[in-house]
Amino acid sequence: MTFPATAMFGTAAPLRASSMLAASRRGAATRQPVSLLRRALALPLMLLSFSLLAGCGQDEETSAARDDAPEKTQTQDRRLRVAMLQPPRSGLNPLTDDAFKLSRWRTAETLIRLDTDGDPQPFLATEWERLDPQTWRFTIRPGVTFHDGSALTAERVVASLTAATNAVPKPRILDGVEMHIEADGENAVIVRTADADPLVPNRLSSPQLAIMAQRAYTQAGHVDPTRAGTGPFVLTEINGTQSATLERYDGYWGERAELAGIDADYVPDGTARGAALRTGAADVVEAVPVSQVALIDPTLIHEVPMPRTNTLYLNTASGAFQDPALRAAAREALDRGAIVRTVYEGRADVAEGLLGPALAWASGLRQPHDSRTAAAEPKGASITLATFTDRAELPEVAVLLEQQLEAAGFDVQQEVRQYAHIESDMLAGKFDAFILSRATLLDSGDPVAYMVSDFSCAGSFNIAQLCDPAIDAALAKAGDLPPGPERRQAIIAAEAAILKTDAAIPMLHERVIQGEATGVVGALRDPRERELIDEHTHFRQADDAR
Repeated sequence: MTFPATAMFGTAAPLRASSMLAASRRGAATRQPVSLLRRALALPLMLLSFSLLAGCGQDEETSAARDDAPEKTQTQDRRLRVAMLQPPRSGLNPLTDDAFKLSRWRTAETLIRLDTDGDPQPFLATEWERLDPQTWRFTIRPGVTFHDGSALTAERVVASLTAATNAVPKPRILDGVEMHIEADGENAVIVRTADADPLVPNRLSSPQLAIMAQRAYTQAGHVDPTRAGTGPFVLTEINGTQSATLERYDGYWGERAELAGIDADYVPDGTARGAALRTGAADVVEAVPVSQVALIDPTLIHEVPMPRTNTLYLNTASGAFQDPALRAAAREALDRGAIVRTVYEGRADVAEGLLGPALAWASGLRQPHDSRTAAAEPKGASITLATFTDRAELPEVAVLLEQQLEAAGFDVQQEVRQYAHIESDMLAGKFDAFILSRATLLDSGDPVAYMVSDFSCAGSFNIAQLCDPAIDAALAKAGDLPPGPERRQAIIAAEAAILKTDAAIPMLHERVIQGEATGVVGALRDPRERELIDEHTHFRQADDAR
């Protein structure tokens, strides 16, 4: 996925002093990593190497002392420097999208976590059972303390989850869900929903439903995550939209973290993030722009498949694409490989279905499409192809699609606007075709919600204006099943029913580029973007001196 650079070459995002002041309080040994990130991003790129050398010289005594320490101790005392893509929007309030940062730093934890297949696994809850279609019982892990030293109890879980259900606005994972939580003795909670919901454990895995200490809720209308989580790292300092500081929590219920702490800087400028990785000013970098990759050692670059599919939606209710044969003609006209090579510089996957490599199980269950509608000759059929400018690559995709569709015999007119100015017309069916990069997992780690929203008769995001009883039946069947192999098989069957209509033509699955310094071991490459650093992330011992 291309993130266009906003800064000219040789410039970078300005940096603030607050992180350096915070670093100075941690002592000379920890000051160097943070200050180097600051300097590297504040100076012109041509001066970065001089800045790095100066930083090393200023801390010469510290380096000598470090060299005298046992190698194992050195690696355990090192801090990880992370360049994050975006600053927090709500002061790291865990009831908002900022929760994903807390999850990626492993400071806040949930009752449930998901495995690679999206199935629920124990976390702060050790086990659970479904008592009836609307009632679940979760057993709370014993011996867990919050970062302020208070104990994790059933009452604390009830208070945290109830705060989420009462929040305005509610966390996305609870949209349309009426949930009530109560304690069941000292070590269990009962969760009741108004409607039968087999995904309650999945919902409780959302970072927005992290369990926090009582101290987090003392300010009305805001949740403060400082020293309030249960993870291996304690959030000790929030420097607004500039940075955050985390330290190892030695009272963690699991294995002791191998890193001494995390220094996270928010670096929205793509050129600056690339520079931080290239110069060694950051150890882990989120979302390295494709435009920067050629300048960086390829061993530092790691592509992560995302649960996001660039899709061409065709209007089935009006215009030329009411005709299934013309929808089939559009399908046959597309050269997905050319789009991947040209617009995405080869850093995306040609789509075989709605669900891509981020859901590793999908390709193994998917069967070849049969009985597809035969394509008709377009014979100059006039269509309006629309997209939006907020994602810089989409207008480029539109140009290529226009060429491909016109080569097949369509007469194409483009409509490109900002998303805020095109969404209402898109949902109202004002266009014949619409290009959208769509997240396929949303918050529960399960694709059924996305499919219902986009392709059911009552779907709230039904760009294709599709209404097919067979699809609704397939989605209902999948939605009623608990997480596991049967549900996954039903999801693939629903996908096949949707693709058979050609109402949505998946073109490609996006990847994100994660940067990791040579010495970093165990940084997590998570398609759901819930995990990045955990207690096992560390530096190679031989790489300690630099």
